[in-house]
Amino acid sequence: MSPCMQQGLSQFFMTIIDASLENIPQIQRIAYATWPSAYGEIISETQIHYMLATMYSTGILTKQLQEGHHFALAESEGKAIGFAGYAPTEDSKVYKLHKLYVLPNIQKEGAGKALLHYAIDFAKNAGAEKLQLNVNRSNNAKNFYEKNGFQVIGEEDIDIGNGYFMNDYVMEFSLQ
Repeated sequence: MSPCMQQGLSQFFMTIIDASLENIPQIQRIAYATWPSAYGEIISETQIHYMLATMYSTGILTKQLQEGHHFALAESEGKAIGFAGYAPTEDSKVYKLHKLYVLPNIQKEGAGKALLHYAIDFAKNAGAEKLQLNVNRSNNAKNFYEKNGFQVIGEEDIDIGNGYFMNDYVMEFSLQ
């Protein structure tokens, strides 16, 4: 477990910890609170429910943690406020940021940036040369990632089942 990081935000202090199996309910709570705000104008409510059920079930998150995915959990005043999920790819020089969400009522306060940099530091310390992520092509989060040094390197349309697709930009950050 890596050391905790404390970050001074404009209104509060935040600690980032390495999440474990016991933090799964907190991760799920944040995902369910965040997705309608993040994707409500981009994809249907039915697709949001489908994706949450398939990506954030206790079984899926447990399996990810057991297979080497890492989750960082941001906490403030004893409450979880955001998380990031990242893992190595088949190419050991590339890590992938799979998830980064902060509760809607405290976005733009620095928690997302702190979680992103926590994942960047983790990947760099693991010997990776690049950090990649996918972001929906209609999601304003693309601007956040660009402001933090990521560049679009491609596009993907991923069939996730039930007739749903993720229409994403692939973005990359050089760790060198």
